[in-house]
Parts: sequence; structure tokens; C-alpha cells
Amino acid sequence: MDEAQAGRARSGDGSTPQTPLAAALERPGVASDHPSAPIPVQGPALGSFLRETLGDTGLEVFPLMLGGAEFGWTTDQERAHALLDHFVAAGGNAVHTADCYAAGRSEHIIGRWMATRRVRDDIVLAVRVGDHPDNPGLGSVNLVRAVEASLTRLGTDRIDVLYLDASAERVRSIEDTLATAEWLIEAGKVRHVGAYAFTAEHLVEARILASAGYPRLEALDVPYNLMRRREFEGDIRLVAGAQGLAVTPSHALEHGFLSGRHRSRRDITTLARGHQLAESLNRRGTRVLKALDAISAELGVPHAAIAMAWLLAQRGVVAPIVNAYSPTHIDELVQGVGVRLTRGHLSDLTKAAE
Repeated sequence: MDEAQAGRARSGDGSTPQTPLAAALERPGVASDHPSAPIPVQGPALGSFLRETLGDTGLEVFPLMLGGAEFGWTTDQERAHALLDHFVAAGGNAVHTADCYAAGRSEHIIGRWMATRRVRDDIVLAVRVGDHPDNPGLGSVNLVRAVEASLTRLGTDRIDVLYLDASAERVRSIEDTLATAEWLIEAGKVRHVGAYAFTAEHLVEARILASAGYPRLEALDVPYNLMRRREFEGDIRLVAGAQGLAVTPSHALEHGFLSGRHRSRRDITTLARGHQLAESLNRRGTRVLKALDAISAELGVPHAAIAMAWLLAQRGVVAPIVNAYSPTHIDELVQGVGVRLTRGHLSDLTKAAE
């Protein structure tokens, strides 16, 4: 091993030599003064060692969740099943969907995949409810109906993490919602509860109710990435940190912009996410892409991997929710688990995004 290789194999304090496997088993993404070479993290055998505990649930998840937002919309069943197969082959074990994705078709596609592959017991299944037009909101009746409908489409008897979506309407009564969640847990239909679009005040109220015996929120899904920071960085992050919530950010690549593939309006005119990508094609976006370009050239990893490493270096982030259109995208995203950005890298990226 030459000096350069030895430097890349050292631990964060630069003292103890490590193998790539030992380095990969450290907390992914944590900043040090020594950037890592790309650590090979793919494969179910190695992936099984790369697990993070999801809050206090006891669930062990790979540090990425594969999202099903495109399933049944831009991605048909055959392609979706191929992506799910590839994700599991790379070591992934957590899948996220929502009852509103493609009017429930995403859940149906994931359910068929779990049934045909016989992998239900190996998968941590996360489902967001509350925004389906048939069962909107988090009122007791609609919440029970939404969960029952999701279970039917998914072809399973339980949801491992139920994310309560408060975006469709204001939460009328968190106490009633958590009381209903308690019944769902006691009935064996739900194992743990998380939150989506909850305000800091909602999270505080929910924790007070948990101290009185109601189910405790264990995970927080919030849109968060290098380009989109305002919604999380502030009161919500302070409360999430104080409560020990496992943060599982959605929109981890800002609709694909942070993959580095889309750099002009001409390139995105035919894309389903084109209007969302266009919002990032400005001076700020150009600065971020240049910062990603520099780090990508230095470390020899794709832009998407760097974006994942940046997220995993943020306090409280356990497993970003990522969407992919091809197995190549999954390979790029998974590489981010094995990348350790330096404090200098993190500073450059943060400054570029200001």
C-alpha cells in the first residue's frame, strides 16, 4: 500500500489504519479531515453490516430508503421490480411509498414485488398516508380506512413505519390521530409511527402526548437536501434532535438536479420533472454544481453520491429517501454511503448553496 492509499485507509483522527470494510462500517458520511476513496458498499452481504437503527424502533435499515414516487407514474411495474431487485442486491432493505403515489399504483407494484420475491420479512416497509383523495387527512375514520386500503394494495398484514401526512390539511386533533394510531398498533396493522409535514409545535405536542401513553413518533420525513434547507434547518431540526427522531429526508436529490445531469433548460423540456428542475437552474444552482464538480473530480465519485454523503453527514439524518430511474442511478446513490466528506468539502458545499 502506497502513502496515498494508506492515508485513505486511516480513521478520522488519522491514527489507525483501516481496511475498506472497517471504514465502511463507521457512521456513513461523518466529516473528518481525511476524505475517503470510494468504499465498496454494494452487495447484500456487506450491506447487511451497513445498518442504522431507525430511532427507537429497533428496526435496522440500510442508510438509504428506495422511494416509490415514480412507480406507476413514470416507471412501469417491470422496470420498478428491476429497480427494487437491484436495490436489494446492493444491500438495501428499506422501501418507502405513499398511498397517494399514482393513485395507489405504487403500493400495488411494491406489493406484487414483495409477493413474487417472497421478501416481505426482509424489508422495512414505510408508508405515508393522509393525502389520498379517497381518505384525506388524519381524522380517525379516514386514517383507519387509509391504512386498510394500503394494506390491501400492498398485500401485507402490517406496515413497519406509518408516516402521518399533515400536508393535506391542518391536523385537527393530534390526540385523536395518535389514539387511532395506538389502535392500529394494538391491532398489529402498524408497528411504528412517523411524521410528515408536522410543524415543530406539532412535534412538541405529540411528545407531550407520548409521555401520557400515546404512541411516540419515531421518524420524521421532511423535504431536505443541499438546495432545499429552509424547511428543516431551524426549529424542526432543534426539536427533532431533542426528541431523538430519526430523520429520513425526502427529495434527497431535489428532483434529480443534484445528480449533475441537468444543466440547461433545453435538456429538461421533455422530462416529467422538468418544471421542478427548472427552479434550480439559476445562479445558486450553478454554484452548487460547480462545487459538486470539484469534489467529484477529487474523490472520483458521482455527484449523486456526494449529495447523499452531504445529507448523511447532517445531524439526525439516518436514511434519505431516494428515487431512481435506472440501476445505474441506484449504484451512484449507494456509493454515497461509503463516502466521507471532509469538513472542507462540507463547508464548500454549504457556501455554494447559500
